[in-house]
Amino acid sequence: MTPEQLHILQHALGCDKYGLNDHPEINPGPEHYPYYRNHFCGGGKDEETCKELVALGFMQQHATTEWLPYFNCSVTKAGIAAMKEASPKPPKVTRSQQRMRDYRDFADAYDCTFRDFLKISKTDWYENMKAGKPLPSIFEGM
Repeated sequence: MTPEQLHILQHALGCDKYGLNDHPEINPGPEHYPYYRNHFCGGGKDEETCKELVALGFMQQHATTEWLPYFNCSVTKAGIAAMKEASPKPPKVTRSQQRMRDYRDFADAYDCTFRDFLKISKTDWYENMKAGKPLPSIFEGM
């Protein structure tokens, strides 16, 4: 698989360069398999690459429409498997990098310093929140 073919498969599925879906919060429909999107409109040199992918069985072509007069296609299950196999493995994330990522995610919703986050991250409340457990209501006991 060429780098251009891999890039088109990843882009059509909304994946990053490691073939990972970076939208886990979106609930995909059954036609998208585990990905939140599965379509590509190829024009210019992308059209030739898409035709190659269709010939390999990694994509299927769809009819063009008046408002989408391009080479329309979607990734097949075989294409998903090929994309996963050809995508490089993501680099290992160190504990420090993971802690900083957790802080940035947390700080998006809660205004706090990194120092405050380090204290909060040691609490049961934070562990329950991170595990997806229901948090107690602020109105309990009123």
